[in-house]
Amino acid sequence: MIAARLTPSGARRYTETLACEPASARRARLLVSAAVNAWGISEMSEAGMQIVAELVNNVIEHTRCRSVRVLVTRTTERRVRIAVADTCRETPEMGGPDGDAEGGRGLLLVDALSSRWGYDRNPWGKVVWAELEVPPTAEHQFAEALSLDTRTSRPRGDDAPPGSAPPSGSTAPCSHKAAPSAPRPPR
Repeated sequence: MIAARLTPSGARRYTETLACEPASARRARLLVSAAVNAWGISEMSEAGMQIVAELVNNVIEHTRCRSVRVLVTRTTERRVRIAVADTCRETPEMGGPDGDAEGGRGLLLVDALSSRWGYDRNPWGKVVWAELEVPPTAEHQFAEALSLDTRTSRPRGDDAPPGSAPPSGSTAPCSHKAAPSAPRPPR
């Protein structure tokens, strides 16, 4: 078993240069898997591994490059960018394969799995990239729900989270004494 060697390039980036050969797609998948697991977002592993395999295979199949560079970057808390750099300046084109064709679906798959993808031309070649959106965790969903709730103009009652501010335009009591409350029925 070949293990991917992670080369940290800052806290949010892993990269590896691979030979332009079919075995490199497997090594690139291992790199992506190791990176997203290190970031604690293993739910991105399957899509990320499929994307990087397609991008690396495109370089192997459609260029004469001797090596390919794979970069996995966590650009924000909610976004991962998978990029493959090569020295060929030809830009990728999404195919429209026949139903019987064995190939030509790589970028269609990348397009379906990613939130967006594209390429950047450079004087030395190009970088083809795809981005994945990290699904919000229950913790993030709760925080987002609270932030949406604070933007509403409805008055707050007992359902307001502790320490939350009243909505704008409403007044909060300015007393240090707790107001007496009616007893609640048992649940």
